[in-house]
Amino acid sequence: MYAVVKTGGKQYKVVVGQKLKVEQITADIDSQIVLNEVLMVADGEAVVIGAPLVAGASISATVVTHGRGDKVTIFKMRRRKHYQRHQGHRQNYTELRIDAIVK
Repeated sequence: MYAVVKTGGKQYKVVVGQKLKVEQITADIDSQIVLNEVLMVADGEAVVIGAPLVAGASISATVVTHGRGDKVTIFKMRRRKHYQRHQGHRQNYTELRIDAIVK
């Protein structure tokens, strides 16, 4: 059984037992959270696609940890104009463990 869930402006395909890094969610470590924006649920035979969400479907997950992603370097330059700009960014994330998919 798997599902497609929307969180943090992105869509993720999730399976029970999977660990997943998503945009930062304000929740304590080892706390249970429920993701309600389920776009699709499938179980081997039947596929339920929402319009846009599947009614009554939810995903329960446990917060494993919080962290920061790898550094992304932004470099801008204009040739022959003596213009160079350096910038870096590290995105915060929350790692979730998927516990159950409820139809």
